[in-house]
Amino acid sequence: MLQIFNTLSGQKEDFTPIKEGLVGMYTCGPTVYHYASIGNWRTYILGDVMYRTLKYNGYSVNYIMNVTDVGHLTGDNEGDASQGEDRMEKAKRREGKNAWEIADFYTKDFIAGFSKLNLEMPNKIVKATDHITEQIELVQKLEKAGLTYKISDGIYFDVSTYEASGKTYGELSTIDQTSDDFARIEPNPEKRDARDFALWKFSPENEKRDMEWDSPFGIGFPGWHIECSAMSMKYLGEQFDLHVGGEDLRQTHHPNEIAQSEGATGCAPFSKYWMHGKFLLVDGGRMGKSKGNAYIIQDIEERGLSSLALRYFYFTGHYQHQINFTWEALQAAQNALDKLHQKTLTLKKEAGLKKWFASIDQDYLQKFMEAINDDLEMPRALAVVWELVKDETLSPAVKYKTLVDFDQVLGLGLDSIKAQKSEAIPKEIKDLSDERKTARDEKDWEKSDELRDTITDMGYTVKDTENGQELSKS
Repeated sequence: MLQIFNTLSGQKEDFTPIKEGLVGMYTCGPTVYHYASIGNWRTYILGDVMYRTLKYNGYSVNYIMNVTDVGHLTGDNEGDASQGEDRMEKAKRREGKNAWEIADFYTKDFIAGFSKLNLEMPNKIVKATDHITEQIELVQKLEKAGLTYKISDGIYFDVSTYEASGKTYGELSTIDQTSDDFARIEPNPEKRDARDFALWKFSPENEKRDMEWDSPFGIGFPGWHIECSAMSMKYLGEQFDLHVGGEDLRQTHHPNEIAQSEGATGCAPFSKYWMHGKFLLVDGGRMGKSKGNAYIIQDIEERGLSSLALRYFYFTGHYQHQINFTWEALQAAQNALDKLHQKTLTLKKEAGLKKWFASIDQDYLQKFMEAINDDLEMPRALAVVWELVKDETLSPAVKYKTLVDFDQVLGLGLDSIKAQKSEAIPKEIKDLSDERKTARDEKDWEKSDELRDTITDMGYTVKDTENGQELSKS
């Protein structure tokens, strides 16, 4: 039985979909004003592994992910997503392009990241700008329900009226919603309640935005929160099974989704289960563009490391716990992944034609299923993989067949190893090799030996030949 920790209830629950055998699943995707960071990708890989696990358990899954290309304001970082500047408008000044070009470029980069990290494509990746009509219609439903009001900068959701109808607001959040410190920026004095949020924002007077639309409320653009409700309900229905996102979204974005969705339809719960992945630490601290440590996939590639090493690295910690990213930790993940690839390739060669007729080992299958079905215990799943690899009682064919079967969930490319680029020598190793060469040229044999040992400890071998040093995987 698959069990997941449901943020909505605060406990681990058996997963039972609304319709037997069918699962509707939604993951909050990127705001495409910049490259997705390695912290963002942890959330998307969580969604991917959950999707794979559901299918591995025999469910038919309708998986939807959104792309936010309008309406996400900078005030979100300061506690009020209804204030600030649209991130797309800000990005266009940074790069000298229009907002549509910005969105197109970073959306394409995001899709390219799916291939690099071996994420399975959702059934649909849907854009906010393609669903303006649906968002306007949802705001109109909320108007008819008496849950909106108009102020100078837009149409807002009325949280107090929603609560007066017997509903609970902020079930997912850990923020004290009644606190005067709800927002860390000057509150909008026109709002009736600090918790109220924009459904539709009016375009500023005497300013033509790249992205704006006519509506019954006036020319403007949708608020950030309304898009996910409108698009998830269009493709999954007024109620669906599973909603996935990062832990930051559980504070306001997801509670706002619940309020506006259930307020418009009267159906509860909007999503039966909620999963939230923890933040990624970098060198023991928070990650951020201002800190210069919001690394992206290209940073990993420039160091000669495989993107799949990042996927493996995520699996070394549970999604409900913070995990600390360092380049040393990623290198260790690369070493482990390379070793797993090599072991799998060796098993494939040893198995020969027998691999086509071998059966999956049922004992290891049970252990693997117990791990992934226990709220995606990926560290335990990896432990099962390595136990299988080292088991000398099984034939190469059975081990290979079992590993490839597990890879339906792991997504580590075990059935297509030659397509991966994990054999590249990382820049860090090359630098150490160059430093060792300098030490040898200077006849500093002690330092040369120390550097050789360091290179060996990192999973590589350095040999001195007539043509100089040669580096290879151990």
